[in-house]
Amino acid sequence: MTSRPCRLLFVCLGNICRSPSAEGITNYLIQQRGLTGQITCDSAGTSSYHIGSSPDRRMTAAAAQQGITLLGAARQFEPADFEAFDLILAMDGDNYRHILALDRSGTYAQKVKLICQFCRRYPDREVPDPYYGGESGFKYVIDLLLDACDGLLDHVEQQADLIHPQH
Repeated sequence: MTSRPCRLLFVCLGNICRSPSAEGITNYLIQQRGLTGQITCDSAGTSSYHIGSSPDRRMTAAAAQQGITLLGAARQFEPADFEAFDLILAMDGDNYRHILALDRSGTYAQKVKLICQFCRRYPDREVPDPYYGGESGFKYVIDLLLDACDGLLDHVEQQADLIHPQH
């Protein structure tokens, strides 16, 4: 039996700032760690505000300063994502609660986590939404997510059953 990659989904409100940044950062770290093919990433938003839009240009610029490329088009989180992904990583408490509200039976609650629980250097519990702020907010989100996504990948690598699921 061939094992499939561990599948991670990052979720924020509009899927143009925080979640595509987490996706891009994690893909960057996957490549650096030589884990290509073992872990895959995607991102989505809890709202339909920006469906089809590219990542925010300010977020893209902040990521580029760290050598990270943000790609993709915004999409909305859907209930099928519960089955399609091994871990669903919310950027903040509102996103977390919105995702869990779509899982009325509680079947997938163990898959949903706050990304900041994987931070090692930053004490933040949530990733702040930089959309209405200045350049420094976008840079801060990139630094925070670099920490969180690095910790997340350490966690995933330690969980052999996530990298090599048995189904």
